[in-house]
Amino acid sequence: MFIQTLKVGGLETNCYILSTDSAVQNVVVVDPGDDGDKILAALEGKTVEAVLLTHGHYDHTGALSFFEGVPVFVHEEDLPMLSDPVLSCGDSGNDFRPRIGHFVSVNEADVITKAGLSFHVLSTPGHTRGGVCYVSDDKKVFCGDTIFLGTYGRTDLPGGSMLEMRQSLRRLKRMSGHTFYPGHGDPFIMP
Repeated sequence: MFIQTLKVGGLETNCYILSTDSAVQNVVVVDPGDDGDKILAALEGKTVEAVLLTHGHYDHTGALSFFEGVPVFVHEEDLPMLSDPVLSCGDSGNDFRPRIGHFVSVNEADVITKAGLSFHVLSTPGHTRGGVCYVSDDKKVFCGDTIFLGTYGRTDLPGGSMLEMRQSLRRLKRMSGHTFYPGHGDPFIMP
């Protein structure tokens, strides 16, 4: 899998552009957080087949309006966040706009196949109720704000739960040898 990482927005969210290799024109975008023009420039000449959201916070969804007509995969528990600035944590001085899109609800064990890539949905609530990871066949995990190198996501925001986070982290720690691509910071390999 070819992975292009863009740091977008004030919180430097990792937006991932995924394809089977660098020459392929069909891609999947993970967490288009902000800076839609920057993302579109990176996508020039490419066809976006899907947008995958790891959760519904504003810093992971801010550029959704640039993907009109593209299916946007998100857990049903986080759908309300896409239209509510309080739930999406977009009410703290940010220019919140309701997210538009063709939303497709995902749940545990769903398989998404787009742009020649397959992803298994792993439900990982804790940071939000509908937090998910997308696990590729080649052991890459797009984990949003569930886990980072040496730490984990906040649970004190609307919809967060420390109990659910602990359960999610236990599941992820069993994925030894997988490479994790978090919503912020650098990728890491689970020991």
